[in-house]
Amino acid sequence: MKGVSPLWEKKMELKEQLSKISPADGYSMEMAKERWRTVAKPLYSLGKLEEAVIRMAGMKRKLDFGLDKKALVIMCADNGVVAEKVTQTGQEVTAIVAENFTRGAASVCMMAQVAGADLFPVDIGMASDVAGLTRAQYKIARGTGNMAHGPAMTREQAEQAVLTGMRIVEELADEGYDLIATGEMGIGNTTTSSAVASVLLGCDPETVTGRGAGLSTEGLARKIQVIRQAVSVNRPDPENPLDVLAKVGGLDIAGLTGVFLGGAVCRIPVVIDGFISSVAALCAARLAPDSSDYMLPSHRSGEPAGGLVLEALGLSPFLECNMSLGEGSGAVAVLPLLEMGLEVYRKMSTFDEIHVQQYEELK
Repeated sequence: MKGVSPLWEKKMELKEQLSKISPADGYSMEMAKERWRTVAKPLYSLGKLEEAVIRMAGMKRKLDFGLDKKALVIMCADNGVVAEKVTQTGQEVTAIVAENFTRGAASVCMMAQVAGADLFPVDIGMASDVAGLTRAQYKIARGTGNMAHGPAMTREQAEQAVLTGMRIVEELADEGYDLIATGEMGIGNTTTSSAVASVLLGCDPETVTGRGAGLSTEGLARKIQVIRQAVSVNRPDPENPLDVLAKVGGLDIAGLTGVFLGGAVCRIPVVIDGFISSVAALCAARLAPDSSDYMLPSHRSGEPAGGLVLEALGLSPFLECNMSLGEGSGAVAVLPLLEMGLEVYRKMSTFDEIHVQQYEELK
């Protein structure tokens, strides 16, 4: 990423940015559907891959497009709620894994290489700095406050994190990226994500809270109790996603919310990863409903609420792999599938070209 563009040198209000979001183009989607009908194969036989290509045509507002440049944006941040012993590992692990991103040594680095995606890890709120990663223009704070005893961050910090995510997408769009996958790294962020999900979905925390990176049964019970306490102490407004993010969310979730919104502004498909990423997508959709037109699912997370959040977004996952790694692993895993579908759409012969009668839709 090149850095701050002139457009962002003066802070633009979030409301002004959201006003730029419009629905995906229905005409382009209808034309893409018609193209699929002419491709020499049984109708709808590529299922969700066909649907994804149709949706991407609507996002990009054109029938012929490529996915040559793919980015994985990984938001890295620390969470003060770790002090409540809701995780198996300490906060220092966030920086260790984030540094591995810069060295190509994390799990998702290998996966992204196979998928042909470039990594863009972002220190949006880690407690410490990482050489080669931390950049002042992206870092909002050194971790969040302990939401069990007060707000995780200020409303201004939440808004700034969202705007930062949007800015990053604009920069990637300027560099010619065709698609963005989302990922995150932050010890304690399944706790914050479960808190946000419980408020936005109106669920009891027990329904949406899982073991994260390997909690015991006792640890899970404590995690649920801490989330209940955080919601009780902070009383986030379920009708106000920014309020929810500020009070019981995390900087990584807020930054990813901005990535989804930025994709809608720049008309670039953004791929949801797992539970944490999907919670950010839900926040984006609540802030700007039309932004969901620019979201693509990947897999159903192994976390309990993974499916619930996707259902709330009206999305059905491509993959059922029981994955819960995070980092963007599910998002990059689906990229080859998307490219396969697009390759058939763009290059396969039509019925007319091979002189075969076109399939008709049976009623």
